[in-house]
Amino acid sequence: MSRPSSADRVLPNVHRSLLLLERAERIIPSATQTLAKGPGQHVRGVAPVFAQRGKGSHLWDVDGNEYIDLTMAVGPISLGYAFPYVDDAIRRQLADGITFSLMHPLEVEVAELVSSFVPNTEMVRFSKTGADVTSAAIRLARAYTQRDTVLCCGYHGWHDWYIGTTDRSRGVPPATRDLTYTFGYNNLYSVIDAISDDVAAVILEPMVFDEPTGDFLHELRRVCDLHGVLLIFDEMWTGFRMSLGGAQKYYGVRADLACFSKAVANGMPLSILSGSKEVMSCLDGDVFFYTTFGGEALSLAAAKATIEFMSMNNVIESIAETGAMFRDGYNAIIEDLGITFTQAKGGAFRSMITFDASAGDPLLMKSYMQQELLRYNILWGGFHNVSYSHTDEDVTAVLSAYAEVLPLLADAVESNALRDRLLGEPLQPVFRKTGGFNTKPRTSHV
Repeated sequence: MSRPSSADRVLPNVHRSLLLLERAERIIPSATQTLAKGPGQHVRGVAPVFAQRGKGSHLWDVDGNEYIDLTMAVGPISLGYAFPYVDDAIRRQLADGITFSLMHPLEVEVAELVSSFVPNTEMVRFSKTGADVTSAAIRLARAYTQRDTVLCCGYHGWHDWYIGTTDRSRGVPPATRDLTYTFGYNNLYSVIDAISDDVAAVILEPMVFDEPTGDFLHELRRVCDLHGVLLIFDEMWTGFRMSLGGAQKYYGVRADLACFSKAVANGMPLSILSGSKEVMSCLDGDVFFYTTFGGEALSLAAAKATIEFMSMNNVIESIAETGAMFRDGYNAIIEDLGITFTQAKGGAFRSMITFDASAGDPLLMKSYMQQELLRYNILWGGFHNVSYSHTDEDVTAVLSAYAEVLPLLADAVESNALRDRLLGEPLQPVFRKTGGFNTKPRTSHV
């Protein structure tokens, strides 16, 4: 098979990005604050590394190149960059101040707003990052149940209780690692087999890229109730994106605690812990979870504006419609081309491009795709992280680029030439292992 030809397109000039990267590597460990957007997630020497600004669904790098952005800050940009309705609310609050010596009314207003949309929310607490509130949820569950063990499924942040289950657990004491076990999504028996009298909580991302099957979430609720275990939803991705009420609303499943961040404030740093009064009221007593910046007013103003705009403008429906065009359009192209080693999978609001390892190294395939899409001014990390600002024109441009790049990928795979055709260093894995799937076997099933 001869190598397909393509349009005469050049890669963007990223000279200034690379100079900044050299400086960053001298003073910042791993050169980044956020692993998922760091240099290891971009083809080194070819891809941009530093952003200058964003507007709508487009991003400009420090070299002045403009891209259609399919990463959207790894999730927080739900409405769009520099979105006027939100940014105007931030500016109005900025004129009055950011952080104060007393509590601010926005703390009450946004808590009430969250409670009005998210089911089973009787009390709300704010913080800054997703890891803050998932860790607070675990502490709450342990205090409420007077048990210590946690069962988890998904990614829940950098704190000791969770990261000890991954291959990046150095620095986490063995005693802490031994208190958290992992289970398989859509595998109820892996939960049942791990349940013991010491399990305080089951925490999971209610949907990542696979839909729950066999009534999995409802059955998980039943098992937790049977054993007196709290069910915690980590809704960093599903919250205010899958629906305004998150996965609880979408699937009709009650969680005892739910954790949110990312989409809720359109890029401003805010995280939310919500749940029943019975459990959350433990924070009134001996369970300590306070932070200086939890009531920071700019982020709360952004969250209020974001939720209001979403509720008034059918944002969730729009994101789903656009996201379905990206996902289904990709799958239609590979079907038409007869390509079987890749597909787009996931929800309409967020989908991922997967590569079959039997056809080649998935990271090399992903790296080559990223490199070639840069020729079409598309910033791509393997996902369709859809925002309200993505337009039909964006969809058409991306799908047209896929139609030209995918035959090149297929040829490189068939010719075993992926590494030779990669002009920079390939992407690095974020985790080589995300869980040990440790279980505590039981002899009977519920």
